[in-house]
Amino acid sequence: MPPHPSSRVQKAREVLAGRLREIRRDAGISGRELAVRCGWSESKSSRIENSKTPPSDADIRAWCRACAAEDQAPDLIAANRQSAEAHVEWKRLQRTGLRRLQESTGDLYQQTKTFRVYVSDVIPGFLQTPGYASALLSSIADFRGTPDDVSEAVAARMRRNEVLSKGGRRFSFVLEESVLRYRLCTAETMAAQLGHLLGVMELQNVAVGIVPFSGQRAVWPMPTFTIFDDKRVHADTLDAASTLTQPSQVELYAQAFERLSRQAARGAAARSLVADAVASLS
Repeated sequence: MPPHPSSRVQKAREVLAGRLREIRRDAGISGRELAVRCGWSESKSSRIENSKTPPSDADIRAWCRACAAEDQAPDLIAANRQSAEAHVEWKRLQRTGLRRLQESTGDLYQQTKTFRVYVSDVIPGFLQTPGYASALLSSIADFRGTPDDVSEAVAARMRRNEVLSKGGRRFSFVLEESVLRYRLCTAETMAAQLGHLLGVMELQNVAVGIVPFSGQRAVWPMPTFTIFDDKRVHADTLDAASTLTQPSQVELYAQAFERLSRQAARGAAARSLVADAVASLS
């Protein structure tokens, strides 16, 4: 099998193959013995170990069972599934416009019951006003050179965000204070956005914490990420949207969220930070 056209996917496959090879070596058995235990040819073991053939979920289970490492199978299976879909280029997602990008997560949002969101750059999409969303998406469309469907994309985002008040879902947000200060729109639009944020903070199913500039940090600022229940993480970068589903990865991001959350101001202290940001606009 030739290398995958995506270097990111190919790298993920090579990492998975390397982990399987290490498991076999740790078990102290040869590729031939592994093949015998799994009931397949020695050449198949070699192809999998050298990332020539992607293993199936059943192959991974058999491999781990043969090496007495069944406890590692769930992570490896998740990594195997993730290798083809973890890194989706933003350019491909956005080439037909931003509206479809907003709609692409609709089903996931409906299925999720608990959202944990950390942001260090912009107001979370869940909490955006139409004016703020329009300014942000217009900037993205201009930067990416995508079709101009910002109005439709904003409408789609607002429809998607109805999950905030429907279905008994719970939301926990941790924002860096810088998010309140970045000027991505006019002062008037930003004031309206911050006012909306204050209103959302009163909702019973929403918890908002803000990490202040002045606090002593135990954890550094990180790129934005969202945890959907305890099943998957979306972590966005400039060039790709990463979907992470390995249990160990989800746990790592959950740990990061918990530590960031401990540093966040809440209640009256958080509202005071928002009020200060509003005052700075005048």
